Amino acid sequence: MILSVCGKGGVGKTTVSAVAAQALSREDGRRALVVDADPAGGLAVALGLEPRKTLNDVRKEIIEEVKAGGRDEKDLAVSLDYLLAEALTEQGNLALLSIGRPEDAGCYCKVNVILKDAIEGLAGRFDATIIDAEAGIEQVNRKVLSSVDYVLLVSDTSAKAVKVARTIKGVADQMIGGQGTGLLVNRARDADEAGAVERGTDLDVLGWVPEDDTVRRFDGEELSFLELPDCPARAAIVTALEKTGLI
Repeated sequence: MILSVCGKGGVGKTTVSAVAAQALSREDGRRALVVDADPAGGLAVALGLEPRKTLNDVRKEIIEEVKAGGRDEKDLAVSLDYLLAEALTEQGNLALLSIGRPEDAGCYCKVNVILKDAIEGLAGRFDATIIDAEAGIEQVNRKVLSSVDYVLLVSDTSAKAVKVARTIKGVADQMIGGQGTGLLVNRARDADEAGAVERGTDLDVLGWVPEDDTVRRFDGEELSFLELPDCPARAAIVTALEKTGLI
């Protein structure tokens, strides 16, 4: 099961992804891959994990091998597989893979194709994968998320955020196809506010997450969400994740 958390910037995607990671960490017998696909690296911070190496670091190393010559595609694939394994930061049954900063100038399209294929292969080694996607539609538009089974759209209660979520679904339907999608309304003040959002959209609303002082404190103090105690926001997010089939 591969699930991607998508939406407008600032709506709480990383919080939802971090809670998903924590929920998966509590499932005995399941190995989970957590992908921080946002160059800002917010998920790694939220989980209190420091990536040993990022995908951008891996990309640079592969580029150096290409420049050095003497490597055919098969050799590069083997080297890439080794470098990706090195880039995993593991804690318990979780493995974190972080994309790192944006790519340097220049085009190494063939290497990037191998990289994309290798990530898909890596996800296949885990029982569950959660991807904290970059804000907006670019990663969907570029088919970065082509192997995703479910797109969890996150929005706050603003009309703009809901509109962005609807746009992402439209792009996902065209570019990916076949995956499930659902909307999680974050930071709602009460059921009436969340209900107003649901009535104003044709998206499948999985639930709503209340404003929560515990989550706010963990964000503000940069505490690891792997240690987040039971609280209303966590309970609401886990309930929505159960509906996606991730947990």
